[in-house]
Amino acid sequence: MESLWRKDIEMPSFRTLEGEVKTDVLIIGGGIAGILTAHFLHSRGVQYILVEKGRICSGTTQNTTAKITSQHGLIYSKLVKKYGAEKAAMYYRANEEALDEYKRLCLGIDCDFEIKDNYVYSVFDREIPEQEMSALKKIGCKAMFVDSLPLPIDIAGAVRFSNQAQFHPLKFLGAVAKNLNIYENTFVREMKGNTAVTDKAVICAENVIVATHFPFINKHGLYSLKLYQHRSYVLALENAQQLDGMYVDEDKKGLSFRTHGDLMLLGGGSHRTGKKGGNWAELRRFAAEHYKSSAQVAHWAAQDCMSLDEVPYIGSYSANTHRLFVASGFNKWGITGAMAAAKLLCDCIMDNKNDYLQLFAPDRNISAFQLLANTVESAIGFVGFTGRRCPHLGCSLKWNRAEHSWDCPCHGSRFDEKGTLLDNPANGNLKIKPKKW
Repeated sequence: MESLWRKDIEMPSFRTLEGEVKTDVLIIGGGIAGILTAHFLHSRGVQYILVEKGRICSGTTQNTTAKITSQHGLIYSKLVKKYGAEKAAMYYRANEEALDEYKRLCLGIDCDFEIKDNYVYSVFDREIPEQEMSALKKIGCKAMFVDSLPLPIDIAGAVRFSNQAQFHPLKFLGAVAKNLNIYENTFVREMKGNTAVTDKAVICAENVIVATHFPFINKHGLYSLKLYQHRSYVLALENAQQLDGMYVDEDKKGLSFRTHGDLMLLGGGSHRTGKKGGNWAELRRFAAEHYKSSAQVAHWAAQDCMSLDEVPYIGSYSANTHRLFVASGFNKWGITGAMAAAKLLCDCIMDNKNDYLQLFAPDRNISAFQLLANTVESAIGFVGFTGRRCPHLGCSLKWNRAEHSWDCPCHGSRFDEKGTLLDNPANGNLKIKPKKW
């Protein structure tokens, strides 16, 4: 299983950090959020170090569908209802600015960047996109209602955002990362205040940014209660259908479509990590029915951190930590979310004003019902008789037959058959006793 983006590309490599080091800023995590943050700090002359436990872009970033859009599902009607039109408009502007930044940066990078319209559709309920159009009008966003799409499914209605984009994420990030101060195979095992301890180094930093997908420092911020993880699956198909646009169901369990060259990227089969879902089997059934002449050339899966109110957590790690920052909870929209995070975190480091600080603040109020519901869902995951417990917080692991992995239904950590860590927040491997023959 390897994503399409990994095929025929050589990412830049970096040495392992050793010894005792001091720096103004330590960035933990070499995915898109960490690399973009390092890029902005580098361009402003700020001293920094970025450390990655393995190779850069080897986690969630390499598994994205790489849509660059400010249309994150039909989110704006929810934001207007929950936070009001002003904050919903701020969310829109933050992501539009992120889109514009990609357009600027990609001008000088060969990364298959293309301007495309983005569509979010509803299969069963026309009222949902109609409500979204009403909310978009309130925040001053020009969008269009669409009655039909060039997809092999019937829809009730859809909303179109024009002049969005798509690209090859690893071609882009490989070019951005090559001149940055990055260390690979440098796994932060422990934090002592703002000092990071790895296998071969101790890093003392004035500022620390945790960009590790799921925040791994458990004693601050309550992220184990404020986040959960969701898996989704992708097939790259040849001889399927050419589409001029990007398409996604407003339902988290629905399908998504985009093309890359002559290939169709069909996504879906989603489920909460550790639960059952359609996975690739669902996508293969759809392809067999609707794209009868198609053939699979690649397949992969992505894991996304989901916040409880559909807004990412970007800013101070918690109210009780000093110069410790976080970026997480991008809700399947990590491309623009990571860009918005990088710009905001850079401003935090430099003590600059940022209009979006309160909007994304990790310590903002989350409804008691949402917290309770996620806590109960996590608590259910502790019950089980598999005999294998997640080293993160002791949840009972579930066997994922489709991907041959041990998955944690509480917080989303994953391990392969031998116990090697695949996805955090666990910070170490699973100990599996060898079979006695």
